[in-house]
Amino acid sequence: MLSLTPGVTRARSELDNAIFLPRDGMPKAERELAAAVTSKVNDCIYCASVHARKAAGFSKREEEVDALLAAQLERNADWISADLAPLAEGQDERWSAIVTAAAELSRPRPALGAAHLEALRAQGLDDHEITDLLTASAFFAWANRLMLSLGDPSLPDAA
Repeated sequence: MLSLTPGVTRARSELDNAIFLPRDGMPKAERELAAAVTSKVNDCIYCASVHARKAAGFSKREEEVDALLAAQLERNADWISADLAPLAEGQDERWSAIVTAAAELSRPRPALGAAHLEALRAQGLDDHEITDLLTASAFFAWANRLMLSLGDPSLPDAA
């Protein structure tokens, strides 16, 4: 779909690069972690897998990233998780604060609040890093919803 609108594709790619390529601010591993968390909350399996592998590769913390991917989220009839706490289980304090903030921002009705920002600051994140986290999470909440609207992947019939 994006290929039919080159201007939109270019703008989307420039925004993605602006969020994920800078070398200052939040470490790349944590930006990718935020994208993986967001994708897990939104049940966008493909994006969660891709960004989890990037987070694990940049951070060298494969076990923690695998725990995030393995977390079971109970979902209601609208496929929304009420309890996102399992995502942060087993993470150190910094990653727990990052995972929780990204998850709360990624809900269909975001629930990120002042307490989440205070938890991030308590772990030493500055305004630039928090902005990077929020931008990566919000961008991927949008991207997941775009991807999920395209339907489930499938192979063409053999006939």
